[in-house]
Amino acid sequence: MSAQNPKLHSDAVAEARRREMATEHLLFGTVRFLAQRHPELLDELEGSLAHLWDPVEGEARDDEAVRTIARRIIKGLRAEG
Repeated sequence: MSAQNPKLHSDAVAEARRREMATEHLLFGTVRFLAQRHPELLDELEGSLAHLWDPVEGEARDDEAVRTIARRIIKGLRAEG
């Protein structure tokens, strides 16, 4: 393995993190925009959380942690409402 592999991995991880942040920002903004016009949207999203799950396999899987994050996002959207 070359000495550059750790840097390449680090760059790939940083790029994935940046994409995730950009996606979250755009999605959050879109949901906020829609929820201001359709307040029932947040109720619908909250009601769907039982179907949200963690795609990780094995002991690291934590469905409730994923739902908790979603609840915090919805709570933040309601506070901005």
